[in-house]
Amino acid sequence: MASLTTLALSTPAGASIDPSWHAASIAALPAGGSGVYQGYLPFLSCPASGYCVAGGSYAAGTNQAGLLLNEVGGVWRAPTVATPPGDAAVASGASVSLYGVGCGAVGNCSAVGTYYDKSNNVQSFVKSEVGGRWLAATKITLPANALQTHQSSQVHSIACRAAGACSAVGTYEANATPTANIEGFVVDEVNGHWQSAREVTLPAGTRGNPNVTLNQVACATSGNCSAVGSYIDANNITHAIVVNEVNRTWRPAISVALPANASTYAGASLSEITCAAAGSCDAVGTYNTSTGVQGMALGESRGVWRRAVQLQLPSNAAVNPHVLFFGFQGIACPTPGNCASGGQYIDASGRYQGFLINEVGSRWQPATALSLPAGARQASKNGGVVAVSCSSTGNCSAGAAYVDAAGLYQALTINEVNRVWRAGVPLTLPANATGVGIYGGIYSIVCQTNGSCVGIGSYLDASSNYQGFTVSAS
Repeated sequence: MASLTTLALSTPAGASIDPSWHAASIAALPAGGSGVYQGYLPFLSCPASGYCVAGGSYAAGTNQAGLLLNEVGGVWRAPTVATPPGDAAVASGASVSLYGVGCGAVGNCSAVGTYYDKSNNVQSFVKSEVGGRWLAATKITLPANALQTHQSSQVHSIACRAAGACSAVGTYEANATPTANIEGFVVDEVNGHWQSAREVTLPAGTRGNPNVTLNQVACATSGNCSAVGSYIDANNITHAIVVNEVNRTWRPAISVALPANASTYAGASLSEITCAAAGSCDAVGTYNTSTGVQGMALGESRGVWRRAVQLQLPSNAAVNPHVLFFGFQGIACPTPGNCASGGQYIDASGRYQGFLINEVGSRWQPATALSLPAGARQASKNGGVVAVSCSSTGNCSAGAAYVDAAGLYQALTINEVNRVWRAGVPLTLPANATGVGIYGGIYSIVCQTNGSCVGIGSYLDASSNYQGFTVSAS
């Protein structure tokens, strides 16, 4: 999911920026909400400084409901319930999951998610904000070959580049014999109207159930987007794919050319993507070599995707580093060929660590190990770098999680200044926090060109319930 940023004229492009992160504030929940559902508050989009939309899920009794938060003029407003369409099993919003938010302009945003209809099908929906007002949600019309019963669709990501102009991607179950196929879909909003979804055309030679996954979509301009994910071919090999939209026409998926050391059964997939300009995008993911799961990145130049390259991990990485990208907002490219990203790996002692890595002039540099506070044990299994955003080339911020000396998960912010990643600083959580827990932490960050940043995430309170937080830097 790509987030828009608005250029601020007060700071020259490329100027050194070292944001100062403030203490986190509790994110308000709707009436009857007991906490953030499993710590899930991952989505953030900010079309201008002080104007953001965040999304996730909250617990309402035993139900899971959709949560939307609006920041207006630097102030977070009362929350909005992402109520599903009228054919939902429970109209109040039970069993609703959000999977992305995007803003094309201030007050003009959209959120996508899933819900159970009255026939117990899982349907995908979109809920749009127009002129600062959230409208009723609408069901996404799936391709004509979609199952009418026992459907389990899921919209995975959304990107918006102008008011009323968004694109989303997901998966659905298509009619096939003897069992349904899992196919990918793309869907566009044109002039404020959502079109019917279209099936993604896979590379030639695909047979059987392709088990498509589309993880993220990013748009450089309206109608010029790219989505990433994977599919399984007839030989049971998992391929990483890119799907490009050019001038509002979605082209067939492209199977990614992997690094030369990829194994035959590479199990490749792309997790995250961002676009700095039309025809210039970058993506990160993982693949298998003979020694284990490695990280890879690939870039697009003038509309042509290059061969993926293996990412060089810190020197303490294990032979099988089990590289992981969390799949939220973990890659940012302020200018074409100049990016920052981060994730998780296992070191030679078997401990989970975080890493940060930069692309400079279209070449990925060796990764930097996440610097942890004194006494910290490791990034741990649910830790490492999750969120990355850049205010300008070489000036970025990241959010991470780690385990402290007491064995508790905590959140960490890290700034990059002039291409140098500084030591991480623990995030000051709300007063009732005991840590961020295994499901919490900083999920997303958006930094503007004036050096201000906004982040969202979740933490554990004294009653062991997850609560949401917002945080800013200036």
